[in-house]
Amino acid sequence: MKIIIVGGTGTIGKHVTAALSKDHDIIVVGSKSGDMQVDITSTDSIKSLFNKTGKFDALVSVAGDGHFGPLNSMTDADFRKGIDSKLMGQVNLVLIGQHYVNRNGSFTLTSGILSHDPVFAGAALSAVNAGLDGFVRGAAIELKNDVRINTVSPGVVEDSPGFFPYFPGHIPVTMHKVTQAYLKSILGFATGAVIEVF
Repeated sequence: MKIIIVGGTGTIGKHVTAALSKDHDIIVVGSKSGDMQVDITSTDSIKSLFNKTGKFDALVSVAGDGHFGPLNSMTDADFRKGIDSKLMGQVNLVLIGQHYVNRNGSFTLTSGILSHDPVFAGAALSAVNAGLDGFVRGAAIELKNDVRINTVSPGVVEDSPGFFPYFPGHIPVTMHKVTQAYLKSILGFATGAVIEVF
């Protein structure tokens, strides 16, 4: 398969890339690195990316920024960082990408555990992650040509120790387990699913 991995050089993306690269044609996309670059906050940049890649079989997004900080000092601009990047960036990969994906293709987006298991300072990301999960459920019933769409919703991952103090009582998820969730979405048959990894 021809698979585009947006965020393919990041903490999770590099593991997903490694797991798929032996058997598939991978295009690694980053904001500043990879085979190609994209700014997911710009629809023009996303359109340019797909014009370069052409048709594809699967798109994986492990990309997007968001604000992590206490509610009592959060501003509109802080909140919109996640809306513009992690939420709309990934949504627009689908809205534009649906016109380039092959029949029986798939989209796999990344949300996260904060959608249903919040922590202090995570309200903005809780909203963004829940929005992504809701979008995937709704989009799954409308995508044409048997195209599937899912989100992977991981807990705090073992390769991000800087976040451990913010997740008291959470057991970090192994990178192997997280990677397998992406493979389940890409290579399996589920659609409209939120694949939780904890």
